Amino acid sequence: MLKLTLKDGSVREVENGQSAADIIKGIGAGLFKAACCVKINGEVKDLRTIIDNDCEFEVMTFDSLDGKKTFWHTASHILAQAVKRLFPEAKLAIGPAIDTGFYYDFDVEKPFSADELLKIEAEMKKIVKEGIALEQFEMSPADAIAYLKEQGEPYKVELCEEHADKGEPISFYKQGDFTDLCAGPHLLSTAPVKAFKLLSCTGAYWRGNEKNKMLTRIYAVAFPKASELEEHLKKLEEAKLRDHNKLGRELEYFTTVDYVGQGLPILLPKGTRVIQLLQRWIEDEEQKRGCLLTKTPLMAKRDLYRISGHWDHYLDGMFVLGDPTDETKECFALRPMTCPFQYQVYLNRQRSYRDLPMRLTETSTLFRNEDSGEMHGLIRVRQFTISEGHYILRPDQLEEEFKGCLELAKYCLDTVGLLEDCTFRFSQWDPANPKNKYEGTKEQWEEAQRVMGQILDHLGVEYTVGIDEAAFYGPKLDIQYKNVFGKEDTLVTIQIDMLLAEKFGMYYIDKDGQKKLPYIIHRTSLGCYERTLAYMIEHFAGVMPLWLAPEQVRLLPIGEQHVEYAQKLADRLTSLGMRVTVDSRDDNIGPKIKASRLERIPYTFIIGDKEFFQVLKP
Repeated sequence: MLKLTLKDGSVREVENGQSAADIIKGIGAGLFKAACCVKINGEVKDLRTIIDNDCEFEVMTFDSLDGKKTFWHTASHILAQAVKRLFPEAKLAIGPAIDTGFYYDFDVEKPFSADELLKIEAEMKKIVKEGIALEQFEMSPADAIAYLKEQGEPYKVELCEEHADKGEPISFYKQGDFTDLCAGPHLLSTAPVKAFKLLSCTGAYWRGNEKNKMLTRIYAVAFPKASELEEHLKKLEEAKLRDHNKLGRELEYFTTVDYVGQGLPILLPKGTRVIQLLQRWIEDEEQKRGCLLTKTPLMAKRDLYRISGHWDHYLDGMFVLGDPTDETKECFALRPMTCPFQYQVYLNRQRSYRDLPMRLTETSTLFRNEDSGEMHGLIRVRQFTISEGHYILRPDQLEEEFKGCLELAKYCLDTVGLLEDCTFRFSQWDPANPKNKYEGTKEQWEEAQRVMGQILDHLGVEYTVGIDEAAFYGPKLDIQYKNVFGKEDTLVTIQIDMLLAEKFGMYYIDKDGQKKLPYIIHRTSLGCYERTLAYMIEHFAGVMPLWLAPEQVRLLPIGEQHVEYAQKLADRLTSLGMRVTVDSRDDNIGPKIKASRLERIPYTFIIGDKEFFQVLKP
């Protein structure tokens, strides 16, 4: 008999060699019906997994993120099966579950039309009604590649060939007449996917690389019940009204111009004013906390990036001025981050242990060559401004300084109204390191992650772990935020770096007279200002908090005889530091009130005879 420790701490004895599904069925029919996958010792596993050791055993339903992703993963296979039935010539690419549903990429002659999407949905309903069982099986790499070539699936062949060197079996899932290369996990059959909706059809480059072929991507979502789908679709409609990419343009916070370039937004006066107010506040707050403001170049020779490691690990994400392969000529690059520049401030002279911690900060404009498919309004751009800082410190100061960085970030996010909806992710390296993404040794990474994990636990931070989400030089705490559509991005990051100080020779003289290397904390206080503005537009539906509103007060004179007084009043309020305008248009008061409401002005005052002669008369 095996002993399974359930989520509530109870222990259940079961026969050795049963599948997870059979074990769940023994616990209860209701739980079995709702189960999507399981966690075995904290690792997500398929319901078909055979249990042959004592373990921690947790059943994941649709109410959990892991359960949702398993459900949506199966739904993506139903979508792909429907497409292959209707369009046999379509080539399959990838179809993952994402945080907001799922998508599948297809190589087809032309994008699917609205009518074709309806036909695909109808075919999906047939597949669900058929209740087709999903069967998992494995092949050797050689057999898998031969099979996929025979099926005429070049994208699957490419994926399979990448894993062939490992010598591990290749996993497939079969449902009726459809088979897909897939590691799982999946539901036991297509039957539970009762309600779904194909949301959009867009273009997407294969593997996100604009040099590759443009594929057709179908985004979709699915639920166990129709009522849940209806509620979700209603929320999506509400989200569209708050979408900063729409609302921010309508309220004239920003715009974009095709011939300026993708990912290069133009901040209009309103957006510029909000960001200016944020920057001034952040710089003052950082100064109160002992930070030293710097101003460093926007570009540097490749020599600097070679020392820091960015040239080896981040070159594809940089804007390079010159030929990076021509060693006979100078080559520059716009900076994707500020750290190697700020280190030069520290290196300006020999440092002592008494100089530490040195908290260097900068309002930094950065440039990153994001893929075109990743661009989205102000959230994902190619040029942005960030509240960046690098704290250079002794090892014994690490926890206290990390705590200070976290307190600053939480204070800033709370002040702008975003903290409540943030989550925390402990971003770690991938020990497998398949792409040689990271600097340093296994021992250095394990030590850095051990120290950071200890600090986070001491501070009582509740976090999830993100494998292969670390910076190339160290682990980090990422403060995550989701836009109105549920897409998650990093808003603030705090990173521990035990590697780059040695690369730059950043030694300090310790109490014992010996040269020692400091630790470095890379951190942001509010993060990217453009992204923060986008999230605030969505969070507040365009009605900015009074202290950040680009226009705080609007005065509406009813008649021409009230304009002069309204202007005098506006001048008085302006002298007190308020941001005030007067709508002196020769128009009725109704349209003026409507315009003020549509522009989300916090306070609107109507100036007429009563106000002029009684309430507001000087």
